[in-house]
Amino acid sequence: MLKEYNHTIVNHGRSDYLVGKTHTNTIKGFWSLFKRGVIGIYHFVSPKQLDSYCTEHTYRYNTVNCTLKERFDFFIRQSDNKRLKYYDLINKFGIVA
Repeated sequence: MLKEYNHTIVNHGRSDYLVGKTHTNTIKGFWSLFKRGVIGIYHFVSPKQLDSYCTEHTYRYNTVNCTLKERFDFFIRQSDNKRLKYYDLINKFGIVA
């Protein structure tokens, strides 16, 4: 189900950096951490895997204030008890076993 959001524009060209409660600091912070993660941990991200890396970092960013136990419990609840077989995992990424 898609959520609906109210969209507001912040025009940096007019030196607008805050309009009411609208700003771009949060997304800039996220992309800064994402780029640091790519450079510092992975060193390279292929276009094919970019969505997976973005999803992982989004999960980390959204659960930053959770304990490891809370994060793990949330992960398990979201898994829907679906079993992931090794063969399916490597085929998803096109790895030949």
